[in-house]
Amino acid sequence: MRGDGMIDIVVHAALVLLLAPLLPGVIGKTKAFFGGRVGPPVLQLPYDLLKLLRKRMVISRTTSWMFLAGPAVTLAATLAASLLVPLGAAAAPVHFAGDIVLFAYLLALGRFFTSSAALDTGSAFEGMGAARELTFGFLSEPALFLALLALVKISGSLELSGLLSPPLTDAWRASTPTMVVLAAGLFIVTLAECSRIPFDDPNTHLELTMIHEVMVLDHSGPALAAVLYGAAVKLFLLGSIVVSIVVPIATGSRVVDWSIFTAAMLLFAVAVGIVESCMARLRLTQVPVLLIGASVLTGLGLILALMR
Repeated sequence: MRGDGMIDIVVHAALVLLLAPLLPGVIGKTKAFFGGRVGPPVLQLPYDLLKLLRKRMVISRTTSWMFLAGPAVTLAATLAASLLVPLGAAAAPVHFAGDIVLFAYLLALGRFFTSSAALDTGSAFEGMGAARELTFGFLSEPALFLALLALVKISGSLELSGLLSPPLTDAWRASTPTMVVLAAGLFIVTLAECSRIPFDDPNTHLELTMIHEVMVLDHSGPALAAVLYGAAVKLFLLGSIVVSIVVPIATGSRVVDWSIFTAAMLLFAVAVGIVESCMARLRLTQVPVLLIGASVLTGLGLILALMR
């Protein structure tokens, strides 16, 4: 059993560290396919990370220690959060009652330090992006917590490893509408938290539309590599929660379970790419409406779960 547990931890770490950087590449390839282009390679982000790690950082004299603490703490908090999320049928390396709160606020800690690093530059441009990031994060958290509360009611567990366990297959049979609205609401939250279209465009450099990208314009070299890698891991973690809800499969074979999970995560990236190919970025005044709609969906899921 100890050997199996160690293998689970090693595979968990490998999936987080190696699969997460591939998701943006799959999204890019999907968008390129819909646009009739070849697009960048799937490994473009790992290539960029290696290139950035070899570059020197350019740091403004007006900044303080917070400027470099932002990327470092955000990446550390995101990697710590990855230890709480189960991947496939195996339990997370770290799990305890109430870890759902720690998971949510580790991500919030990363948002705080990223926004603080943007404000530390003294740039009104980056301050604008930080204000938008905090506002939209404030609106997306209720949807996330309502979804987690609904899963607590369905599973009877206060651990992420218990919430996202294979018994969710029974929940799909017993209450399909509940699971559908929860998955839809969390998918919207994932797009918002990871600054994807229709909430934000990670490729844009237009002042009127930038949110996350504007906060990291002054970062370079290894600091920018930490920002990009942390964003990819965050997308992977939130996507894995959606995948665990949609595909709660446990075959009894760890290898098969991990293979199914990996394939489902790649399909999740394709789904994000399809959404970004078929939708335009929303006007900033419309973003809160969609986030409130996500809260309504997950709130409806909680009501349906309570009525079971």
